[in-house]
Amino acid sequence: MTTATHERYGSAPAGRLVLAYPASGAVVRADRSAAELPGVRAAGRLLERCDAEILAAQLSSDPADTFLHAHFAALRAAGAILEARGRAKVRGRGRNVWQLAGEFVPELAEWVQVFARSARVRAAIEAGDLSSVDAAVAEQALAAAEDFRDAVAVLLADAVAAARPAVVRAS
Repeated sequence: MTTATHERYGSAPAGRLVLAYPASGAVVRADRSAAELPGVRAAGRLLERCDAEILAAQLSSDPADTFLHAHFAALRAAGAILEARGRAKVRGRGRNVWQLAGEFVPELAEWVQVFARSARVRAAIEAGDLSSVDAAVAEQALAAAEDFRDAVAVLLADAVAAARPAVVRAS
């Protein structure tokens, strides 16, 4: 931004992105710093991957594959909200996504418990034990993943709205 722009519109508060459009007199101010926006973009990509896993689960005729794709979809959705909230790379104890989500996204605590339990079924399937999943269990997992995805999408919409710049008129 030029000095003339700062003189016309004033300096930006610390941590805020200010873009000026002198011809229109509009100033764009974001409630979040520009550095936080990549997390929202990454969250969007993870949610797209979640959608792809849900589609794969819906198209699968094998209960084990349906269950695995549903569980992977839930993992992507949990990763998306953690990424949007800047909690995807928390250092320290070896914690999985469900532990992180339980800690940093309390709104999803019930879902976290559901998918933390289903992680054991996923591990059994990956170890070759298919006795723990049948068509009914796979369909329940898919329905849960779809509902969880929707819950995460609502939270992401809030995060995107908070990160989206608001246009205000300079006076």
